[in-house]
Amino acid sequence: MTTTSGIRTGGRVLAATGLLLAAINLRPAVTSLGPVLEEVRASLGMNAAVAGLLTSVPSVCFALVGSAAPLVARRWGTSGAVAIGVGALTLGLAVRPFASGTPLFLALTALALAGIALANVLLPVVVKQRFPDKVGFMTGLYSVALNLGASVAAAVTVPLTSAFGDDWRLGLGIWALIAALALPSWIMLARERSAAPPPAGEVPVQLRRSPLAWALAVFFGLQSTAAYVIMGWLPQVFRDAGLSASTAGLLFALTSVLGVPLSFALSAVAGRMPRQSEIVVGIGIFGLAGYIGLAVSPAGAPLLWAICLGIANCAFPVALTMIAMRGRTPSVVVRLSAFAQSTGYLISIPGPIVVGALYEHNGTWGIPMTLMAILTVPQMVAGWIAGRDRRIG
Repeated sequence: MTTTSGIRTGGRVLAATGLLLAAINLRPAVTSLGPVLEEVRASLGMNAAVAGLLTSVPSVCFALVGSAAPLVARRWGTSGAVAIGVGALTLGLAVRPFASGTPLFLALTALALAGIALANVLLPVVVKQRFPDKVGFMTGLYSVALNLGASVAAAVTVPLTSAFGDDWRLGLGIWALIAALALPSWIMLARERSAAPPPAGEVPVQLRRSPLAWALAVFFGLQSTAAYVIMGWLPQVFRDAGLSASTAGLLFALTSVLGVPLSFALSAVAGRMPRQSEIVVGIGIFGLAGYIGLAVSPAGAPLLWAICLGIANCAFPVALTMIAMRGRTPSVVVRLSAFAQSTGYLISIPGPIVVGALYEHNGTWGIPMTLMAILTVPQMVAGWIAGRDRRIG
């Protein structure tokens, strides 16, 4: 039995399984570390400067390794490249907790993040190849899995560490087992050699000369900037406004939890529409409201500001949906995803650092949050351009 796209139903089930298992593992390498970072530093003798470097490593790895994803996919096939990425992630997570010193710990963290970078770029391509009739639905589904993986890892790493006799090494190492669960499905898919070579006669597109590709990259970068600022600083904003640590934590958790149903719904809707410009602007308006609220009166309506920023964070799955839809063929989507994500992550690196520097210099959140509100405007403009009914290739 085959689907209308000519892809075997069994293959689609296997691909969907692999897609979800991979997505669940795209963030625990990062979100599991923060809750036990103090113990890691004490055990390895890691100074504050190096610990701060860990917050920048993900974006750097995603940018540098992500740009190489098309070459890996061409050599090993799309599914083979994802399998390599999942394998690198599993190995890095398995060995990292037992590193004897800081340099090896950083190197193994980079290995795990390099694996994530390959999957980050190529999962939209897998959706385009295997689910061309359900791009929005499947993107929403794996965005939900990604959010759940990130949230669960952040929430349960400390309890797991306690259950293992307060051994942070076992608390972190357990995530290698979860990553290993994704390997078998991708190894089986890789045997099909699902590469994305250009069709005969296809002329390679110069993405750096494409305004649409740049719009996608800028949109991806600015929404990533916002996401990292929210993840890194939102609890502190609320605490400095006089809210308790527990309340600030609950409000921050709300921004993450909102992303689970909204990511799925928005991606599913966006995937059925020829253009997504209005969706992007609508999401941006919520971001504007949230940042302005935090700049003017963070304690005035903190629940409302958290809800607005939770909705604004749903720009990520919409960006992935647009990447998959803007490429005319899977081979173009491979390169477009690599370009938009690697360039976008490079754009996102300074944001959290600048916001932190402004806060340290002024001692208040008015100017940093005003800056974030200002950056939301070009994000909406870039998203409007990227969301138009256009194709590359």
